[in-house]
Amino acid sequence: MPPYPEKETIARIEAALYSAGRPLGISDLLKASGLSSKDKVTKILRDLMKRTKDNFTALEIVELDDHRFVFQVKSEYLPLVRRFAQQPIIPSAALKTLSYIAYEQPVSSKRLVQIRGSQVYTHLRDLKSHSFIEFEAVGRTKLYRTTKNFQEYFGITDLSSLRSKLVQGSPE
Repeated sequence: MPPYPEKETIARIEAALYSAGRPLGISDLLKASGLSSKDKVTKILRDLMKRTKDNFTALEIVELDDHRFVFQVKSEYLPLVRRFAQQPIIPSAALKTLSYIAYEQPVSSKRLVQIRGSQVYTHLRDLKSHSFIEFEAVGRTKLYRTTKNFQEYFGITDLSSLRSKLVQGSPE
């Protein structure tokens, strides 16, 4: 008997295909599903492929020649997707401000304005709305630092090594 009810097993395969952003092999999908039977996973995949075809217009699950599976946008919709996918979550100027905060943290709003200019207030609002930064009021000054959400989003596990990585990546 599988460790999950059938609906949960199917949901776990769907979630793995959706979130991977790349083709997954049967072994990956076995792990995700909690099943041990390749035949059962293949049967679920065939059913998901049919249901996706019946219910979605622009999305599909495709089996590649090497027997990996991918959840993707149909090729005729790629030009539309590219237009939207190229819009970053944060504008590059705000990312530069975020990298400065990450490097110098804690950093005062006064220092940020000196380095990044008065547009920094727009950046700070944007970064705060994404929960990438937080501040502490010290008198009339605000000190900014990155948040746990920043670390999780950018896959940073060690803040102490972040500074050296930022220095290595900066142009001389």
